[in-house]
Amino acid sequence: QVQLVESGGGLVRTGDSLRLSCAPVGHTVNLLDMAWFRQAQGKEREFVSAINWKGDSTYYAEPVKGRFTISRDKDQNTVYLQMSNMKPEDTAVYYCAVDTDPARFTHFYSLTNEYTFWGRGTQVTVSS
Repeated sequence: QVQLVESGGGLVRTGDSLRLSCAPVGHTVNLLDMAWFRQAQGKEREFVSAINWKGDSTYYAEPVKGRFTISRDKDQNTVYLQMSNMKPEDTAVYYCAVDTDPARFTHFYSLTNEYTFWGRGTQVTVSS
């Protein structure tokens, strides 16, 4: 199975920026669709952003549009989430995920059950 490792989380203040990274361990995901989800304490996991295998199509949840940017480095097999103008409501554990069914991605990228493998997550905390 695909193992994913997130990094870059931490404690920041409102208005600060932070960049998350997601890298596979022992597998290549440069030809697969990827996404970021987050889960706040006591809440369900929610979609944040997604990017197709080629890197030319991106998607964002409404709360992060204009503030977050997803990208990928196919040569290094790594996906990034650049977060700017962060808000306390961004506080959550952030997870990266990989989609192994490319035919469905365009219409189901925001659904948790579209993704086959998940990382363990990285904590992001934004203080007011």
